[in-house]
Amino acid sequence: MWANIITVDGPSGAGKGAIATRLADLLGWHLLDSGALYRTTAHACARAGVELTDHQQVADIARHLQVEFLRSAEESVAVYLQGEDISRVIRSEEAGRGASAVGAMPAVRRALLERQRDFLRPPGLIADGRDMGTVVFPSAALKIFLVASVEERAQRRFRQLLALGENVTFARLLRDMEERDERDRSRSLSPLEPADDAVVIDSTATPIDAVLAKVMAEVNRVYSER
Repeated sequence: MWANIITVDGPSGAGKGAIATRLADLLGWHLLDSGALYRTTAHACARAGVELTDHQQVADIARHLQVEFLRSAEESVAVYLQGEDISRVIRSEEAGRGASAVGAMPAVRRALLERQRDFLRPPGLIADGRDMGTVVFPSAALKIFLVASVEERAQRRFRQLLALGENVTFARLLRDMEERDERDRSRSLSPLEPADDAVVIDSTATPIDAVLAKVMAEVNRVYSER
């Protein structure tokens, strides 16, 4: 069953979500949006009045999340917490900062490790995140790592947030993304980095359809050899 896993990792705004969703649709496999688990954990803590400085309580909430992912329109995933659709609220920039904070907590990452592996079931899984290929599914048959310049990623995120009606400035968003990149790369547990055997694809100046074509070429290469 380990053969039927493709991981799609990379920093925020590199295109992981769109590529992972399209891959899941094309292959008919299940989808794991691991970033949504961290965003949901931060949201659940806020709702329960738990401070993010209390790492053990945050980890306990992560361990007992009643969360469900359902495919929705526009290449996105609807996220339900205890039956409530929280998709929109956890896509905010504030939720992203909360996700980055809880993602840096070793206790939370340990708590969510098995939760993420539980998403693996036939016929296969597309796992989208930051450490899917290095930590969560290190034996995946194919590991994709998407990159893009921080300026391009910030522009993409800026357009997304404006479409959601958020009041954001590009300068603030760029600064936040640079800080998050540094936090993700420098954390001691599960730092953001490609697996040794990952295929690295730069999406900076490449349309999403062209990126998908490159990924599908790798899918066909890997699975034709099996």
